[in-house]
Amino acid sequence: MIPSELVDSFGRVHDYLRLSVTDRCNLRCVYCMPADGMEFEPDENILSFYEITEVVRVLAEMGVKKVRLTGGEPLVRKGIEELVAAIAETPGIEDIALTTNGIFLAKKAAKLKAAGLKRVNISLDTLKADRFSLITRGGDVQRVLDSIAACQQAGIWPIKLNVVLMKGINDDEIEDFLRLTLDGAVQVRFIEYMPIGHNDMRWKQSYLPLSTVLERCKQLGWETEESHDVRGNGPAKTFRIAGAKGSFGLIHPVSDHFCETCNRLRLTADGNIKPCLYWADEFNVRKHIGDDEAIRQLFFKALSIKPMNHEMAKALADESQSHVPTARRMSQIGG
Repeated sequence: MIPSELVDSFGRVHDYLRLSVTDRCNLRCVYCMPADGMEFEPDENILSFYEITEVVRVLAEMGVKKVRLTGGEPLVRKGIEELVAAIAETPGIEDIALTTNGIFLAKKAAKLKAAGLKRVNISLDTLKADRFSLITRGGDVQRVLDSIAACQQAGIWPIKLNVVLMKGINDDEIEDFLRLTLDGAVQVRFIEYMPIGHNDMRWKQSYLPLSTVLERCKQLGWETEESHDVRGNGPAKTFRIAGAKGSFGLIHPVSDHFCETCNRLRLTADGNIKPCLYWADEFNVRKHIGDDEAIRQLFFKALSIKPMNHEMAKALADESQSHVPTARRMSQIGG
């Protein structure tokens, strides 16, 4: 095992790369992008597969073990299976995951599994067809459900559903999502709505603390216990309903941040290292590709200024923050 060299000033070891392969997406979810007028990076500004694998190789030598492909929507990137295979062949990389909206996944699940994909997170904020179309501005929920089935058939496990909880929009479906965990076919992760790339007033109106989920369990008479046997190294606090085969997770970056255990590095599709999801600080690695030591030093520099926490809660309380928040939208970062 390669000991990690990627340690920040607070002693946090970083062995996990969240890698955006595109800022483009086939959907326009209301909390992620505007309905129109979105400007995307030209193709020449996006890292090539060769450039990506070079950065991954250097990071693997420094101790990174897990890579998650994000976007935008990563499955709109042509040849994504080839990239998965190349990363899987990189010495030191033990785990490759994918975060996707699931629209194109059904046709690609078997090929991605064969290429080396280990696990998948599917964004699914509602189980209702009409509501899904509204939230995504035109998406078909049945295609996502078909993709879940295709992943099960391909042997991709675990399958996690990412549910961004929004007050007055989908909070009436908490019970429906919790029931999906009873037979263990999927794991559900409720995620707090984050103030990234948004109009503050709209975010505050829709924000809902995830304590609501546990309160709903109590209302239903369901006993829950925190679960420590769920595979993964993400920020979720994981729970299980008594008698359920599956689990659900709570990711609350605003009300109860997970920064003290953050092990993530982020690389945007246009080649910028982001030490923290929420802050504006970025370091462009593209110009250093071909010089391994320069890449190493740039990641060291990024980690040296990584803050102890992102201070999203201060945004909710209208308090001043110690850093400048990012102006990028989540699709431009690769959450």
